[in-house]
Amino acid sequence: MRRILFENVFSRALTEPAPAVDDPELLTLAAQLKEGIDRTFGGSLSIRQVDAGSCNACELEIHALSNPYYDLERFGLKFVASPRHADVLLVTGPVTHNMREALERTYNATPAPKWVVASGACAIDGGVFAGSYAVVGAVDAVVPVAIRIPGCPPSPKTLIRGLLALMAAQPAG
Repeated sequence: MRRILFENVFSRALTEPAPAVDDPELLTLAAQLKEGIDRTFGGSLSIRQVDAGSCNACELEIHALSNPYYDLERFGLKFVASPRHADVLLVTGPVTHNMREALERTYNATPAPKWVVASGACAIDGGVFAGSYAVVGAVDAVVPVAIRIPGCPPSPKTLIRGLLALMAAQPAG
């Protein structure tokens, strides 16, 4: 036990390096996202995130979208607590038997027009949980999916690209 304690005390932190302050790729994606939200959704896009049975890796990347670096709320994108206020359901994880009804109810409570985004390998095809006795399957086995964002987990930039793809697939209105 003592050896493990000393190894942890004297080892370097296992964190990612800080991103560049003015990441040009991120600035370009953010500008495109703002333009798409303004054009397609009239200035704001409300997202209800639903964990249908994931390992939480996707949620960590989704939460990063709200941190000071990405700060997507400044572009009109916001996460909402109620599906009744949402335009988009962002679903992570394979749909487990225990979460099937909750996902269906959330989908039914979301006002039309509504879009479902399957985020991550598990939401797209079951990922590492495919074939498990506890899993119904991918998100599209339960509700219709508009866009699939690949990755295990998808990075915040990949999530932004996925939301851009969603807006490109929708008529301007």
